[in-house]
Amino acid sequence: MSVSAVHCTEPGVEPAAGVPPALRFLAEGGLTGREILARDWSGTALGPPASWPVSLRTTLATMLACPSAMFLAWGPDLLSFYNDAYRPILGDRLGRALGTPFPELWADVWADVGPLCASALAGRPIAATDLPLTMHRHGAAEETWWSFTYSPVRDDSGAIAGMICTTAETTAHVLAERQRRASDERLELALSAGDGIGTWDWDVPNDRVTADARFARLYGVDPETAARGAPIAEFFAGIHPEDIAQLQAAIAAAMRTGGDFTAEYRLLRTDAPQDEAVRWVMAQGHCILDDDGHPARFPGATFDITARRLAAEALAASEARLRTAAAELRVVADILPILVAFVGPDYRYGFANAAYRSWYGVDPAWMIGRTVEEVVGAAAFAGSRSWIDRALAGAEVEFETSLPHADGRERIGAVRLRPRTAPDGAVEGVHVFVQDVTERRSVEAALTREVEARTRERDRLWETTSDLMGTVGLDGYLKSVNPAWTRMLGWSAEALLARPLLDRVDPADHAGAVATLARLAAGETVTSFIDRVICADGERRTVMWTAVPEGALYYVVGRDITEQRQAEEALLQAQKMEAVGQLTGGIAHDFNNLLTGIVGSLDLMQTRIRQGRGDQIDKYIAAALASGQRAAALTHRLLAFARRQPLEPRPVAVDALIAGMEELLRRTLSERVALKIATADALWPTLCDAHQLENGILNLAINARDAMPAGGRLTIAADNAALGRTDARRPAGLAAGDYVRIQVTDTGTGMTPEVIAKAFDPFFTTKPIGQGTGLGLSMVYGFARQSEGHVAIASESGRGTTISLYLPRHRGSAPPGRSSEHEAAVPVGRGETVLVVEDEAVVRDLIVEVLHDLGYLALEAADGLAGLALVEGAGRIDLLVTDVGLPGLDGRRLARRARALRPGLKVLFITGYTENATFGDADEAGAQMVTKPFAIDALAGRIRAIIEG
Repeated sequence: MSVSAVHCTEPGVEPAAGVPPALRFLAEGGLTGREILARDWSGTALGPPASWPVSLRTTLATMLACPSAMFLAWGPDLLSFYNDAYRPILGDRLGRALGTPFPELWADVWADVGPLCASALAGRPIAATDLPLTMHRHGAAEETWWSFTYSPVRDDSGAIAGMICTTAETTAHVLAERQRRASDERLELALSAGDGIGTWDWDVPNDRVTADARFARLYGVDPETAARGAPIAEFFAGIHPEDIAQLQAAIAAAMRTGGDFTAEYRLLRTDAPQDEAVRWVMAQGHCILDDDGHPARFPGATFDITARRLAAEALAASEARLRTAAAELRVVADILPILVAFVGPDYRYGFANAAYRSWYGVDPAWMIGRTVEEVVGAAAFAGSRSWIDRALAGAEVEFETSLPHADGRERIGAVRLRPRTAPDGAVEGVHVFVQDVTERRSVEAALTREVEARTRERDRLWETTSDLMGTVGLDGYLKSVNPAWTRMLGWSAEALLARPLLDRVDPADHAGAVATLARLAAGETVTSFIDRVICADGERRTVMWTAVPEGALYYVVGRDITEQRQAEEALLQAQKMEAVGQLTGGIAHDFNNLLTGIVGSLDLMQTRIRQGRGDQIDKYIAAALASGQRAAALTHRLLAFARRQPLEPRPVAVDALIAGMEELLRRTLSERVALKIATADALWPTLCDAHQLENGILNLAINARDAMPAGGRLTIAADNAALGRTDARRPAGLAAGDYVRIQVTDTGTGMTPEVIAKAFDPFFTTKPIGQGTGLGLSMVYGFARQSEGHVAIASESGRGTTISLYLPRHRGSAPPGRSSEHEAAVPVGRGETVLVVEDEAVVRDLIVEVLHDLGYLALEAADGLAGLALVEGAGRIDLLVTDVGLPGLDGRRLARRARALRPGLKVLFITGYTENATFGDADEAGAQMVTKPFAIDALAGRIRAIIEG
């Protein structure tokens, strides 16, 4: 019978519309089939049903169509499937059963059924009858009995993919059999002892029945009345109406012959509990005739056989169910695509399934009683007889043999023989399971050939590749290497295997190699790890490694990237030189312009002095100073871009700083530009150089003004920004944390994406020649990064620009504002001693001359050691003025050592450039800074402010 012929659907239920033909068996497979179809399997290893193996779909179709309870466990996880007949067995598990691993679903009985499952998964079909299981189908534990058959199920390649179980519950049968045996034992005991439930004696002519109290109570008659004698009709009143006619006929038959009487019937007891309202009794007696042959007396006894009758009825019902189950199991056996049979000790078949018809071309019914030799032929029987004898001796046997087939071809059969033993341990026969493995063996042979071919390919790759391939043990020694090691490094394979791999790695790379080995030991796969490997001639080769841990070995593959690295370094150097050339060109262009202004002004001054024309000297002096100041500003911007500008970070209240700039900003902006300042309440302080922050905001405002030639609106806002790692507002490159955000927004021309990408590059500008250096935004960017912050641009062409400046939050407090450092008049000294340490003689002489003119006593030194010697002397020193970049002992170390000798000594740093140009560390508390070039008034004001504290 085909699979489609046994599909069943519930009455009135049509198959789901739109179901692919390949899955129609699920739509037609009852309630469980539709649940399988409706479930989302994408999260499991199986994937959607349309991609399931043909073998799985075929097995499911067979199972869903079967009326017997069947269960399928499939795949490495033994995912659960079942048919509608199996659903009542699941009980409380039904809602979670589908797709649950079989051991998890039946965890409470796994100790009993696990070995059966393991046998089937090992390819050994197995059966069990009346297996006791303590189950929890409905919450509480219950004792149950079951009959099982477990068989392996194979995938499309022939490998075992799971097992299928056919089951029938025999609990009722086992319990009924127990009750019947117990009832029979009790009855036999009562009869042998002569101790019935009650005795009676019927005086037939007088129609008086005398009985003992037990008999009377059983029939619902008053015991005292029964002791004196009561009409038999009173006793008949308690008999079930359906049994009276049969009972009267039995009594009449005994009276006719004066013979024995035995009858079984029911009593109805209205005074008893509901479960005892109907009792089965057996009455036994003997009719005694008088001399005339008429019935005179009818003595007897009555026994309660309720338990025995109920057990017999239950047993009969159970046997009927077992017969039905046996028939269904026969159907299942006939459906299975393997040969299933039972052979007795005389080699004769006691059972054979339908598969024998297609294999041997014989009717399974014809096989019953015939020998194995008659069915399979003399040759096949001769090859299998020794195996059958071993199974009849009690051993489980598995073997493969060549068997004839009805189509005339020889087939390879995988035969499994399982002995069946009687309760006394004697072997009653052998269960036979035969599976056709011809195709599987053919596939395996093809796979073997493929594996051999791939092995040859791998071996060729191992021998010919230029990549280093090998294995490394947990002890750090190479266990195998391919020939590329010798070709690339010059070491022999023996030499490589004799030393730890780390010995062949450049010592400078040992730390990274050890860390990589630790990652591998933790089970992590490592890719793109680079180190330098030592060749036999001492050369270093740069190798990029991939390593995979597997058990006690690491599989490693290394690629020589020495030439690639050299090419990358050459390209990087070329790019650096191109960038240096671009930067140098920009600097040279601007500085040549500025130097032309300075040198030209000085040259004209010299000419006019020789000519005695002093009336234009002031004009040339102003021009030279202006060019010098522009040169200083250019240098400052370059240092800011390079993040090398000297900074004095101090706690800054940004809202107060912006408020203090409002008047300056309004003077700087065009009358056509409306300015709006908005700062958040409770704005956090930040730690930065306030001067540079002012310059940055002013630069951004000027850029915004220039982007709005026809006027517009400029908004300067400040707020708090707490940015987490997953915060979408956090700009790329900015670490998570708390920041003060300053945003400068204009309604101007905006920027294209191409302009935004280059906006922070030095000397890049969209302004006409002569109207901008292209260092404004690069200076702001450098200041922000040097202050551990960031700058971000959001702009759209024609719709304006917002530039956001992020500065880290300062956890302390900040002063509400700051006063101007400039004073109305140049301060005059009062004889204080100032030590000047400067290696540039012209600058040192200039500072000393200014100090003398202002009334200070000046000491001077050309380097840090000479300055330290003066500090160590006994003379008075009120202030140390030192350049930061001194040869030998630099200015910072000089200041620290001077303060150690003279606690509280005041310090003024002078700097033009330094690798670490941020001031304000704890050991520099109270020190101040002035940058080169500086104005004389500014220097004098700073000195006076420091001395006066």
